[in-house]
Amino acid sequence: MGDPLRFRDDPAPDKPGVTLDAFLDQKDATSVLLEAGDDVRALLPVLERVRLVEIDFPRFRDGRGFSSASILREAGYTGEIRAVGDVLVDLLFFMRRCGFDSFEPDSPFDPVAVEAALSRYPGAYQSATDDLTPIWALRQSASA
Repeated sequence: MGDPLRFRDDPAPDKPGVTLDAFLDQKDATSVLLEAGDDVRALLPVLERVRLVEIDFPRFRDGRGFSSASILREAGYTGEIRAVGDVLVDLLFFMRRCGFDSFEPDSPFDPVAVEAALSRYPGAYQSATDDLTPIWALRQSASA
């Protein structure tokens, strides 16, 4: 997850992900598309064959994809997690913290807005799946 974020403005050249049910039924699929309501935990037993997980955001106010990305990262998944659909630039910082490392939004992002969104918060208060050390831990180590 330390790689730079990747954005897709063009149609993805890689083989598109199949649905979760199709992925679990096939033995040669390597990319899966999780739709809202899919239980990402069904992938955990077969993570070794997953190369790309695309998580669909049908509407920006549907936050289940954040949990799916976190579950994958906490289970040790190191492959690409791509947010697709109604992805808002204002949520990139939080998506990154949950484990997303690439994005295919319905509408292209302005690079200046992306930089502003990713640099808006210099620290974080909660632990997450990224490498940011929470502010409380920094304060605790400074006082020790």
